[in-house]
Amino acid sequence: MNNRTNTKNLFNTIRLIILLMLTASSTQAQQPTPADSGYAPLNGINVYYKVYGQGQPLVLVHGAFMTIDGNWGALIPELSKTRKVIALELQGHGHTPYSDRKLSHATLAGDVAGVMDYLHIDSADVAGYSFGGAVAYQFAIQYPTRLKKLVIISATYKSEGWLPQVNAAFKQMKPELFDNSPMKAAYDAVAPDPTKWTPFLQQMIASAQQPFNLGDATIAKITAPVLIIAGDNDGLDKLELIKTYQLLGGNVVAGFGPAPASQLAIVTGQGHVSLMDQTTTLLNYFTGFLK
Repeated sequence: MNNRTNTKNLFNTIRLIILLMLTASSTQAQQPTPADSGYAPLNGINVYYKVYGQGQPLVLVHGAFMTIDGNWGALIPELSKTRKVIALELQGHGHTPYSDRKLSHATLAGDVAGVMDYLHIDSADVAGYSFGGAVAYQFAIQYPTRLKKLVIISATYKSEGWLPQVNAAFKQMKPELFDNSPMKAAYDAVAPDPTKWTPFLQQMIASAQQPFNLGDATIAKITAPVLIIAGDNDGLDKLELIKTYQLLGGNVVAGFGPAPASQLAIVTGQGHVSLMDQTTTLLNYFTGFLK
């Protein structure tokens, strides 16, 4: 198979993944009415948020190109029955306006902290999916005293945590992958300035193509309990995932000493997109870990 065929197949695979994400996000449960919603003015932009329910705060950070409802729509109705759920939309996503502010995990983690400040929340549990999971790792590093427990879904803190095929796919991403897609229509429907569509895509793609590594030694310093959830075929390198779990104190022999505070769950038969459709399974893991 020549390089041109390989590139075409990779291009089509990326587009299929994007369309699958859009299909998944269009079939969400009926959403409860938020107790509060609006914009938090911070760090040079206005970050959109929604608040549901009452109880111990739980902050949700969505994946790349997604929105609150698109990523968390099936989980929020259940999680908010016993928790105060705070969901936000990252820079350029959903209702949060595009900004030419430098996009980095550190900046976005600062936005998460800023929303918490705006809502007068000193500390919280934090959950992040995919790109949002990397931001959640960064939040744990930057704001250790503000984190109670951390849930990471199908995410890594370094480029090497993805399989080589995924990193190769990132390098092939182009704005035209999103042409005439439902995601474009969804963006036009809620974005404060729909003309920023292409700059937003360019910004996010540049971020995906930039290698990153938050550091093994830094991850090992996270003292909050961490729940890692991954699909068995979600694009993460499972050998690297085991190393991450070891850095967090896991991969020990149960019964020979204290059980580790952190946990690792591999959900069978699931890819990166389908994993978020396993609502009952995810809720069971959330409930058992966070209570």
